[in-house]
Amino acid sequence: MMPTFTTDHYRRRTVRLRSPHDREILYLALPALGALAAEPLYVLADTAIVGHLGRPQIAALGLAGVVLAGSFTIFNFLTYGTTAVVARASGAGEEDRAARLAAQALWVSLAIGAVLLVVLEAAGEPLLRALGGHGESGHDALVYFRIAAFGLPAALIALAGQGYLRGVANLRRPLVIVVLANVVNLVLEVLFVYGFHWGIAGSAAGTAIAQTAMGIAFVVELLRPHATSRRPSLTEMRPMVRVGWQIFVRTAALYASFLVAAAVLARMGDAELGAHQIAYELFIFLALLLDSVAIAGQVIVGRTLGAGEADAAYDAAVRMIGWSVVLGGVFAVVLAPLSYWLPRAFTGDPAVLAQAAKLWPMFVVMQPLAGAVFALDGILIGASDTSYLMWSMLAASALFIVIAALSLALDWGIVGVWIGLDVLIAARLGLLGVRFVGRRWAVVGWG
Repeated sequence: MMPTFTTDHYRRRTVRLRSPHDREILYLALPALGALAAEPLYVLADTAIVGHLGRPQIAALGLAGVVLAGSFTIFNFLTYGTTAVVARASGAGEEDRAARLAAQALWVSLAIGAVLLVVLEAAGEPLLRALGGHGESGHDALVYFRIAAFGLPAALIALAGQGYLRGVANLRRPLVIVVLANVVNLVLEVLFVYGFHWGIAGSAAGTAIAQTAMGIAFVVELLRPHATSRRPSLTEMRPMVRVGWQIFVRTAALYASFLVAAAVLARMGDAELGAHQIAYELFIFLALLLDSVAIAGQVIVGRTLGAGEADAAYDAAVRMIGWSVVLGGVFAVVLAPLSYWLPRAFTGDPAVLAQAAKLWPMFVVMQPLAGAVFALDGILIGASDTSYLMWSMLAASALFIVIAALSLALDWGIVGVWIGLDVLIAARLGLLGVRFVGRRWAVVGWG
């Protein structure tokens, strides 16, 4: 007998397919994705311009750029920590507190940026030498490094500014500022490098000036809201610094896991390391797309919990997890048949391609798992449940390191290492999933 489908059945099914949260998730995720994509495009423009100067110059950019990019990336807690506390304050109706937090984010980022600049300028030469900088490329790397480093304090202010604007659900303004900064960078670099013939120093100067202009724009945004006080206050900074520190440890542990993977594979051979690099770069690119939904999670969860709406926060979070898993599943479906073709866009070396084929199934399986994990990351950051986030990441990383060590000792090869990375993601999913279902993260109100 055929089942009878009533109008009410179709209505319930439509509700499952559509959600009142979808519009806001999309509204927040799309501009976040644009701002996230601007950074790799920024680096790509630098590479294209400097690459036409010659092999020593492109090698110099690669050497100096990895240090500068690492210094920038490792302080992304300035964005996430600021978003979490500002979104909660905004949701709780604490508008003056949110405005004061904007000023505190400025002071924190400015202080870190000033210290970082002094340290990098002092340690630049021995650091680059230790990384293998020598000859003409070593000299060019130092020139680029010392000039471009002057833009780092402004770049850190921009991180804090993006965090504040995300916290008040204004993701269009940072997108506009970041895109304009990229355009200014491109114009200045072409002018300085090819017009004034300043070489690699012109590329560094263009980058520093564009970042400074971007930083000034975000200073305006951080000081725009009316606050009863904008003076530096350790009390006001404390929740932001606490959340930021825990996110910093979590991020460092994740990067350390991939660093351990690279170190283990380097001991297996160049082919294994080359194949890992291809998959890693693709993982980072896809992570940017997934992170746009995670950013929506930070904003919505922080705001609704601040407003005392724990059930609304949970419902929106479930929806975001669903979207991220679907997106990760789409990535897996697209990537699965490309195991032969996509690695060949990066290399023609037969040995590297053979190793890439071995790791490909694990890379594909990782995508939907990573989708869920990235969403849960954003949800717990928005809830300021970052202590659990930190410790769960450390536990998952420790598990991976054990598997990576066994892969080297027992000759499991690149398959063993990438199974370990899948286990790392799955362990995070299990630990974060238990926390999510238990709802201990759903603490409402400002406090």
